[in-house]
Amino acid sequence: MTTADSADQVPEGGPLAPVLDAVRGGGWATLPLDLSGVRDKAAFLDRCATALTLPDWFGRNWDALADCLSDLSWAPGERGRLLVVSGWREYADQAPGDWGVAQDVFADAVAYWRGREQGLEVVLVVEPPTG
Repeated sequence: MTTADSADQVPEGGPLAPVLDAVRGGGWATLPLDLSGVRDKAAFLDRCATALTLPDWFGRNWDALADCLSDLSWAPGERGRLLVVSGWREYADQAPGDWGVAQDVFADAVAYWRGREQGLEVVLVVEPPTG
């Protein structure tokens, strides 16, 4: 998992623009996951379902998220996907244990796809702390 420093909500503009353009030019899709306002696991999983357009069989639990990220047959056609996660600080502060599990799920999915024909990478956008 990679961390990017930006005050923008990406995926467009800001310091990541050249990276996102290169990713798209390589046949990869960029998937924004804005977690602003997310404070608990249920809201996190709902946001993932909506933002990532997860399949109907997504069970809104950690195992189901891991399954969706390691089996992209429900979203064919892309050479790879770059998941750009922003607005995550509040969730990390409010539910640090669940945020840790989410990071583990992301990291495991990235590791699964490493060296395969399709790929998945996750970038966390670091925003200034609030307050």
